[in-house]
Amino acid sequence: LARHLGVPVLGIGSDQLERHQKPLLSVKLSEFAPADVRALDEWVSGHVGRFELFLHAFDGTGVESRLLLAAARVYCGNRELSRMLSPARPDIVELFCPGTLLNPQRFQRTDLSVFTFGMAHKIRVPLYRRLRDLLEATGRTYSLYVSTALHENTSFDDSFVVRFKELLSIFNGQIYFMGYLSDTAVFNHLVDCTFLAAFFEKGLRANNTSVNAAMECGCAVITNLDEDSPSGLVHMKNVIDINRCDRLPDFEGAERIGRAAREVAHAEYGWDQLVAQLRPVVR
Repeated sequence: LARHLGVPVLGIGSDQLERHQKPLLSVKLSEFAPADVRALDEWVSGHVGRFELFLHAFDGTGVESRLLLAAARVYCGNRELSRMLSPARPDIVELFCPGTLLNPQRFQRTDLSVFTFGMAHKIRVPLYRRLRDLLEATGRTYSLYVSTALHENTSFDDSFVVRFKELLSIFNGQIYFMGYLSDTAVFNHLVDCTFLAAFFEKGLRANNTSVNAAMECGCAVITNLDEDSPSGLVHMKNVIDINRCDRLPDFEGAERIGRAAREVAHAEYGWDQLVAQLRPVVR
């Protein structure tokens, strides 16, 4: 909305806000943290008649009522809100919200597809640069699909944005950000992709569920190994160690590594093996 209006996006606490006349507050107050609600309420009390308001919902709270009455002009996102609020604001303007697909980008089919997923703060850019070189050396077209997750009570920060921009530059636009994916979506990507890429600060560990899931699905995993990585994993047999890889395997080689990965995952790193060591054998 700000881009289409040609105006900046500013927070209520921003010093720059005072430079602008009648800022437009676009809010759904139920999604605010309590401290932010209080800060907004305090700001509104000192700016009566000096801002415009776009409401996306209304739950009848005191703060919402004060917002409604203090705004110089009020817009709402649908007819239900207009009908509900028009007794208090007969001048309310009923509007709508256009679609918000900010990056309508078609996936381009390529010879090779690399899927990578994991925690947003663990993107190891230098190893992705090495991956790019190996992919380029195949002479085939390729795409990288990136899905990320976050630990609870965390959010995407500036470091992730910087890292992802670096990936965009490294892969020259041949990269798609998938955001959060359900288990079903992740499973389908693992089954369909040529490789899974998963890189770590020191090396792969046996308790990394992303790699274990990929191996269980029969996916050829490109990762980095060290002396503390699972002993059952062998470069170019059931996994690809990017630090030792001079050339990526062809399709048949990737499928062979994927089959071997599935075998070792089920034989040595599956649920049955874990439960057997946690629970005494019953005779």
